[in-house]
Amino acid sequence: MQETIKYWKGLEELENTPEFNKTKHNEFAEFLPVKETNQATNKEVAPRRDFLKLLGFGIAATTLASCEAPVRRAIPYLNKPEEVDPGIANWYASTYFVGSDYNSVIVKTREGRPIKLEGNTLSPVTKGGLSARAQASVLSLYDKNRLKAPLAGGKPATWEKVDGEITSKLRSVRGKVAIVSNTIISPTTKRAIAEFGRKFTSFEHVMYDPNSASGLLKANGGVIPGFDFSKARVIVSISADFLGTWLSPVEYAKQYITTRKVSKTNPTMSRHYQFESMLTLTGANADIRVPVKPSEQSLVVAALYNRIVSQPINTPAYNNARLDAAAKELLANKGAALVVAGSNDPAVQMLVAEINRTLGAEGTTIGTTPSLVRQGDDASMIRLINEMNAGTIGAIIFYGANPIYDHPQSEKILSGIQKVPLSIALTDRIDETATRVAYVCPDHNYLESWNDFEPKRGQFSFSQPAISPLFQTRQAQESLLRWSGNNTSYYDYLQNNWRGVFGSQAAWDKAIHDGVYSGTGVSSPGTTTPTAPAMTIAAAAVSINKAASAASRGIEAVIYEKVNIGPGREANNPWLQENPDPITKATWDNYVTLPRTLAVEMGVEQNDILSVSANGVTFELPALIQPGQAKGSVGIATGYGRTQAGPAANGVGANAYKLISVNNNGLVYGNTVSLKKTGAQKPIAQTQTHHTIMDRLVVQESTLDKYKKDPKSVTEYIKIATPEGAQTPAKVSLWQDYEYKNHHWGMVIDLNSCIGCTSCSVACQVENNIAVVGKQEVLNRREMHWLRIDRYYSSDAHKTDEGKGTVEKYHAMEEPSENPSVIFQPMLCQHCNHAPCETVCPVAATMHSSEGINQMVYNRCVGTRYCANNCPYKVRRFNWFAYYDNEKFAEQNPQMNSDLGRMVLNPDVTVRARGVMEKCSFCVQRIQLGKLEAKKQNRRPKDGEIITACAQSCPTNAIVFGDMKDPDSQVSQILREQQGERAFHVLEEINVQPNVTYLTKIRNLV
Repeated sequence: MQETIKYWKGLEELENTPEFNKTKHNEFAEFLPVKETNQATNKEVAPRRDFLKLLGFGIAATTLASCEAPVRRAIPYLNKPEEVDPGIANWYASTYFVGSDYNSVIVKTREGRPIKLEGNTLSPVTKGGLSARAQASVLSLYDKNRLKAPLAGGKPATWEKVDGEITSKLRSVRGKVAIVSNTIISPTTKRAIAEFGRKFTSFEHVMYDPNSASGLLKANGGVIPGFDFSKARVIVSISADFLGTWLSPVEYAKQYITTRKVSKTNPTMSRHYQFESMLTLTGANADIRVPVKPSEQSLVVAALYNRIVSQPINTPAYNNARLDAAAKELLANKGAALVVAGSNDPAVQMLVAEINRTLGAEGTTIGTTPSLVRQGDDASMIRLINEMNAGTIGAIIFYGANPIYDHPQSEKILSGIQKVPLSIALTDRIDETATRVAYVCPDHNYLESWNDFEPKRGQFSFSQPAISPLFQTRQAQESLLRWSGNNTSYYDYLQNNWRGVFGSQAAWDKAIHDGVYSGTGVSSPGTTTPTAPAMTIAAAAVSINKAASAASRGIEAVIYEKVNIGPGREANNPWLQENPDPITKATWDNYVTLPRTLAVEMGVEQNDILSVSANGVTFELPALIQPGQAKGSVGIATGYGRTQAGPAANGVGANAYKLISVNNNGLVYGNTVSLKKTGAQKPIAQTQTHHTIMDRLVVQESTLDKYKKDPKSVTEYIKIATPEGAQTPAKVSLWQDYEYKNHHWGMVIDLNSCIGCTSCSVACQVENNIAVVGKQEVLNRREMHWLRIDRYYSSDAHKTDEGKGTVEKYHAMEEPSENPSVIFQPMLCQHCNHAPCETVCPVAATMHSSEGINQMVYNRCVGTRYCANNCPYKVRRFNWFAYYDNEKFAEQNPQMNSDLGRMVLNPDVTVRARGVMEKCSFCVQRIQLGKLEAKKQNRRPKDGEIITACAQSCPTNAIVFGDMKDPDSQVSQILREQQGERAFHVLEEINVQPNVTYLTKIRNLV
């Protein structure tokens, strides 16, 4: 009788066989783990994670928390499998909040590993949008520079030791106990802090923000007004970058764009005026932009106040025709007008608040629901710093805050810490502040945590762990509870806090599943946020006059926050370091932006290193000549100059927080600086060094007036002369056209909706395992991004080229205007139906699919790069190195060059090898998944089920993807409506017939 062969179903079946145990003890004795007890059999067994390690899985045992379910109470967003199913994605609703960057998200996990974030469409605040920082934050989870265990006196310690010593010292503390944090919008966290504080006779929780809105809070009763840009027909912004970094940019971008989309059925747009010193993302999207020096911004607000309010104040005159036009339009649109200012001066914000009241903004463009994303109080923080130095603070806890790096009085903070008997840091890494305290208690990453959030009054969201803790960390709130004598887990504490709101387990489960909840929630304990206006209108006028008289005639610096790096918390994230700044297109550095007039005056060229001095601080940065920069001003970004963030951030740029001044009103982000050439140079790595389109039909724009008169006149279409007369390029072809029988995938990009935020670029990088290459490779023009955002400036060439020769005209067209209009154009593989790359590949590595996708067969590619040379759009990328495995790139990309960092890779997408060409695939893995899911149900995919990563993340819905063979798809509808009007193809004259269509940019000019 033939012997029956038994096949094992998985590696687990071999784990405890005699054969394996013998081999294990003979060959792996030094690696054998501490055994665990099998509860069912009461026998000792090796843990599964260590079993996998012995079998050659390269990830260290401590990083294999993904082998376990995250936390038994976590509730998946879509499916709810009993365990993790290999090959099947699971989704968890969560929340990302760092600085003021709030995003309600859903987290995609594969085999228990978070690998991608998407926006939560159920959120009434962010409505499915996602910022670039939130997109990239999943990589920070796998940062090997995170703390792995507690520290006491700078040395590793156990939690038992740290808890015992801290609890003992807190019992005998003398003086005030203080907790310092950035803005906290979690009501349950505030309750935990308040419970901790009740154990002491003197306690204070102080919140500060590196990019402060304390002046705005003081002028509005201690809250941020609930601005609603969707209801504004006229918007006037004075230095508020509300699309980039100010307060809640994802929320505001969603609102703003609803009044900027234009069609035949709705040929209207809001009009946006922007007065600012440096060219911001918001200024780049404005219809009318006016450069002003930082010291003039308060005068602009005062002059606007005098034109709007019936009782003018006595302030220096500021005459500007654009300001007159803005005031006239604001008055003509009462109830649908909005004025915002980015100043931290309460006097300025008092005038702005009164302007909005006069315009009837309250209840319309300023809703009744205030924003809570900025609650920091400058005065309270400054007072606490003085108390530290006076020796009246007995214990201080820095909760997720790093003031030695990001507060201008860092030296006083450093000296103050030395006078505090007990100092503790609750943080995820040894940052600049944590190196100076006695105890460092590692906090979870937000993807390992439970929490709640209230970004707007009555609008709540939740976070739940998508993975078990990778290291021996503990949630900061739980640490505070333990030190106060409460040993409740933070999950139970959180649920108990909400028990009275939900009333049932089912209601709680639904809230965690959805990730959001609207209504009457839990109350939040009071904070140090000011609750009353700081001054009267008369006092505001006196303050503005005083500031105007003291204004210097020197060079004024604007200290600003970059869209990607922000306040610097995520500075060690290489995805963000390499993501180009939307305006300057620079990566991996900060710099001094200065106008060409100042550069000529000083004899400065691009990349010249300048010595910058102010507030007794001097550092060196390269110069970047920036069109649109106000005369007599420069710009310097915060978030750089880190010394204890990690190898990707340490030593990159200089710390601009030291240039911020402190006065009676709080932090001042404009300051007079001294600039001096050093004679040295440092190249700035930019992904785009050409600035204008030089009269080529690469990108098209027109005006709203022209569109209203004749929608067919706003886009220029190429005609080719033939014997039969002028023909469109599509009528003249040597190609045999493809016939698409099932699907024909295409994309429409509305240039009116694209604000250039770069969220799509980061989303593409995360989804498709795109390598980081580092600064030098960017300088070598070898960046690997599949999707870039081209930024073009307008030129004054046509105003000045009379009588000039061809060469002179060419150079004139190449130079941007002094105050240019800006247009952004997402550029990716156009998936041409007549693809030039396909005809020249000698090995057929690039080919056309039956569904219209230009696809790469990596195994065939031999790296001739003929396709890249023949691509008119220059969107193909060549792997010069094996970036993920090459030690040369380990410093600039520490996450990916480690087993831990590679946990973020998408297993559905190939990691490309050295020597092959790669480019956008229309997220073909998503297309295939969508088709298979539909096939299971015996139907065609529905429109909206298959969305590319770029379209998914776009906060303004500028990118629409779908099946052009489906007449009811959104793509098909847009193409039918806009054909012959705003729809155009880039370089249409070469007749490559792209499957990506753009819609002409429309400006609402005066």
